[in-house]
Amino acid sequence: MARSAIPAHESARKPRARNARPKIERAALKLFIHEGVDAATTREIAEQAGVSEGALYRHYKGKDELALALFMETHNRLGTMMMEALAGEGSLEQKVGAAVTAYCQLADEDFLLFSFHLVSLNRYLPYDKRREDDPVSITERVIAGLMQDGIIPKGDPAVMAAMALGVIMQAGQNKIYNRLPGPLSQHADAFTKAIIAVLHSG
Repeated sequence: MARSAIPAHESARKPRARNARPKIERAALKLFIHEGVDAATTREIAEQAGVSEGALYRHYKGKDELALALFMETHNRLGTMMMEALAGEGSLEQKVGAAVTAYCQLADEDFLLFSFHLVSLNRYLPYDKRREDDPVSITERVIAGLMQDGIIPKGDPAVMAAMALGVIMQAGQNKIYNRLPGPLSQHADAFTKAIIAVLHSG
């Protein structure tokens, strides 16, 4: 007796991929950076990852949840590392150096993920505006404390934080555009000196 033919839709179905989540996340990062979150589709992400679209939906409700999760992974780690570095013992130079080193090491560890965080700040930072543990809020609080203690000149902590963070964030942007070769960590000393100069410029 002849076997019945397998339905076309069944034979075309992809087998469930192993370790699908990291594949999905890497594919999404590449598409989000090169095409933008709005332009990328779940189908494209799945195709780039070599998995079915259903595999993506088993881990995330959609591309927006995936994008936010990827952004917050770096954002939360960066906030924790900055808090630990700036709250540690030592001089102002030592604390800034520790924060800069933490930032550079996080960037060098996974620059694709870090790049997505950097280019998505304007999109997702408002999500954190009521939080106090994000890197910008932490920097503003530390600078306000330094001003109050007379360690640096008084001024607007928000403006000073933007100037200080701009030193290293613009360097990260330049690296994304291939204008700054090598790992960010090799420039940590230069970043630290520039930020110290900014803090004393008020």
